[in-house]
Amino acid sequence: MLNPKIQIELNKQLNREGEASQIYLAMSSWAEYQGFEGVCEFLYTHSDEERIHMLKLVRYINERGGQAIITALPLPKDTYISLKELFESLFEHEKKVSEEINLLVDLTLRERDYSTHNFLQWYVAEQIEEERLAKLILDKLDLIGEDKGGLYLFDRDIQNFHGKDDTKT
Repeated sequence: MLNPKIQIELNKQLNREGEASQIYLAMSSWAEYQGFEGVCEFLYTHSDEERIHMLKLVRYINERGGQAIITALPLPKDTYISLKELFESLFEHEKKVSEEINLLVDLTLRERDYSTHNFLQWYVAEQIEEERLAKLILDKLDLIGEDKGGLYLFDRDIQNFHGKDDTKT
């Protein structure tokens, strides 16, 4: 049976994952509208991944005897000045999610819930990867600047970029 404190925090995290999915989806829609087909596909894929992260938490909570609670999500931002602003926003969001997961991991240790602590290690590793990928993309956008040809190539290449094993786009 899940510790009630941990269940509350896991439910908050599952809703943060749902919010992340919506944020990525809104970003994808903006990118598609702007003509960035590759960025659009990249963000659609990541929106789906965030939803899967949410579902993992739903299953875990319910399998441990708790009840997963799905709440309404805040309306995500849907306009950006540039790709750089979009990915800066994405990076800041991922850092915030990492911070929340770290607080949750800390709670599991204080409450001596080692099963949940072990379960959350996947999220810790995933967040390291998400932050690294967002930072890598920002670094590439810094190199490109406002060069239209560079942005075209970036857009073309990013749809095949997953970041986990890739060393370049």
